[in-house]
Amino acid sequence: MVRQPGWLRGLLNHTCDGAENCLKTNWMPNGALAGLTLAGGGWLMNLIVYLIQEFNLKGIDAAQVSNIVNGGINLFPIVGGTIADSFLGCFSVVSIFSFTSLLGIILMALTAMLDPLRPQPCQNASMCPTPSKVQFSVLYSGIALASIGVAGTRFTIAAMGANQYNNSKDQRIFFNWFAVTLYASMVLGATVIVYIEENVSWAVGYCLCVAVNVIGLAIFLLGRRYYKQVKPQGSPFTSLAHVVIATILKRKVPLSSRAEDYYHQKDATMEKKASLPSKSFGFLNHAALETEGDTKVDGSIAKPWRLSSVQQVEDFKKLIRIFPLLSSSIILCTTLPVVSTLTILQALTVDRHLGPDLKVPAGSMIVFVLTSTAINLTLIDRFLFPLWQKVTQRSPKPLQRIGLGHLFNMTGMAVASLIESKRLKLAQTHHLSDQPGSIVPMFVLWLVPQLVLVGLGEAFHYPGQVTLYYQEFPKPLRSTATAMISVVVGISYYLSTAVIDLVRRVTTWLPDNINKGRLGKVYLMFAMMQMLNFFYFLFCAKCYKYQNVEEGNISDNENSNAEK
Repeated sequence: MVRQPGWLRGLLNHTCDGAENCLKTNWMPNGALAGLTLAGGGWLMNLIVYLIQEFNLKGIDAAQVSNIVNGGINLFPIVGGTIADSFLGCFSVVSIFSFTSLLGIILMALTAMLDPLRPQPCQNASMCPTPSKVQFSVLYSGIALASIGVAGTRFTIAAMGANQYNNSKDQRIFFNWFAVTLYASMVLGATVIVYIEENVSWAVGYCLCVAVNVIGLAIFLLGRRYYKQVKPQGSPFTSLAHVVIATILKRKVPLSSRAEDYYHQKDATMEKKASLPSKSFGFLNHAALETEGDTKVDGSIAKPWRLSSVQQVEDFKKLIRIFPLLSSSIILCTTLPVVSTLTILQALTVDRHLGPDLKVPAGSMIVFVLTSTAINLTLIDRFLFPLWQKVTQRSPKPLQRIGLGHLFNMTGMAVASLIESKRLKLAQTHHLSDQPGSIVPMFVLWLVPQLVLVGLGEAFHYPGQVTLYYQEFPKPLRSTATAMISVVVGISYYLSTAVIDLVRRVTTWLPDNINKGRLGKVYLMFAMMQMLNFFYFLFCAKCYKYQNVEEGNISDNENSNAEK
């Protein structure tokens, strides 16, 4: 038998509790994620520039389309997670949506390769042909399929990877590496593929996206026999609906102080001994109160819409408790869509040359956010948190990570406002305000600090939210839980789109020519929103009591002590 190197044995023991096929079950999902994310990043990161240059859309309109697409990509994972939890399982969902992504990118590649599928180039700034209905139909069909594919795979892979582990510490480590893989792949997509799109051809860039999508799908399918697959348990939302209906139907039945009067389903997934439901949200306890005719002779539920188990009631209460924290994340997550889209419009107006032959693609500006996130995730995981644990004797809690993310995102918005004020002042000084398409004598790297700060904020709050929802949500909703952060981000994209659209309607801050606008005021407005939301988050965090994370921390500490 071949003896494994010490570092590899340590890796296997540390991350997978010595499971036989640990290395494959850990890295095959991440390998698939890398390929699929690289493909998605290749077309998504440069979508604004593609719409402006190849389909003749106005800058702000292209940014709004990009926000709508990103919003859909981030909202749809809840559907994929629900399908995985309820019917097909994670493996089937990832396989199906990976193929859907492939079809969408192929359609987008055809719009870049075939002249009849895109409008003629602009003759000048005022004479730009409008795309035909057929051209728009093919383009938007491709974007829709590719978006659905990205949305259906990304967070379902996260849930599937976490399902390979039983220890909360190992799951937390997996989520960190999941985030590193996700952001590193997006960095490659936003640099290598975007550079090819702008400097070689859009057709070659999109064909490369097709190729890496195929590779990612192949890696995922090759690992099928190694994965530990969790069998779908049916729709978890049905049991939640049962709680609501049963509570309404039994609202007039007096509550009991005896545990025996409440229904306790006795199987492998429910509690083993009778106990009283918790007193918080006590009105929901009516749903678990047994009355005549609610159960059969064998003890099973006879009328599921009139009776729920205590565990189902407690699961519903968990969702109610965590909802305020979910809502506080919506404005937090508006930072990324606002900064990423508006920075591209800024980059189009400044000097992007890094030398005589190298020009930074505007669509690649997001890479500074992604790189900052990926690097800081590694530093946080390897240095900051071990130091934190050594000093405090406890692992950092998810809400502490999220709180730091709030602070850095808020700071990033404020810095963006200051930098835009400098850019606008230069445009006015050189009399460029009335010259659309003119280049302001300002180096593109001036835009980097705001992106780095936002990336640092992402490194703190993103894994913190994924960990919080995965560990605090009821077990039947684990795949749905990992998609919740994506849903929050999706809502944030639509919120930022709505706010920007409102600003365009009631102010003159965002004209097509941003050299005549007041983009700095838009950034400042979002920074103020972030500050108010931070105070709301602090209130919600103070009122929240962990249900499962505390247990995870205790077990982690016990394991750590045992190892010593």
